[in-house]
Amino acid sequence: MFVFNQQSGMPGVKADIISQLQKDILHMQGFRSKLTDTVPDIDLGPVNTAFPNGIFPTGAIHEFLCAAKEHAAATTGFVSALAGNLMQRGGVCIWISVARTLFPPSLQTFGIAPDRVIFIDMQRIKDALWTLEEALKCNGIAAVIAEVPEISFTQSRRLQLVVEQSKVTGFILRTSSRSANTTACVTRWKISPLPSELEEGMPGLGFPRWNVDLLKVRNGRPGTWKMEWAEGKCVVISGDAATVIIPGRQLKVG
Repeated sequence: MFVFNQQSGMPGVKADIISQLQKDILHMQGFRSKLTDTVPDIDLGPVNTAFPNGIFPTGAIHEFLCAAKEHAAATTGFVSALAGNLMQRGGVCIWISVARTLFPPSLQTFGIAPDRVIFIDMQRIKDALWTLEEALKCNGIAAVIAEVPEISFTQSRRLQLVVEQSKVTGFILRTSSRSANTTACVTRWKISPLPSELEEGMPGLGFPRWNVDLLKVRNGRPGTWKMEWAEGKCVVISGDAATVIIPGRQLKVG
């Protein structure tokens, strides 16, 4: 916490105060400095340049739009990869849903043992959101994932306030086909599937590939990348002209 007093009124000191306040605000919103090492880094390569300080924001709420079935499947894979990173230093993941389609053994593809994930299936959206909020309050949890059709601005704001205290990272997968309303989430993503690529002469399936569209990011720069899950991490596809920063698409989140 930075304390202001009358002796801090000199021009040079004012600039330091403003700089410190900006850092404090970013920290409360889930953005960390490079000196923070209490939470595992999520290394997304060039994608990290879109975030303040070049670090994926943990202790924040991330929103994913996945109305189409193919988008839902791709999003589940990408989010599982992110959650796997957060679970590297221990802790469990909570997966909440009103219509779960995930096949638990598939999590092993992304380095997650299924027995470290607690699945909670609810019948009502209201109950799922309540469970989500309560789970996010438990600071011993590595990540909380919720598949819900919709979430309002007020609901998302409540969740963001919760994680600013608990430092738990939350992922909301919005499955409704309605137009996405404004939320208080730190980021908004859309993940689309891409054809995998096999080595010549090799049978079977290639590594999962996605078109990763970062639609909004608070205090950052949206962009689009083509990525692949390979060798235990998400990597930008070699030779791709990705890292496409999209000017003018930075909209206020919250």
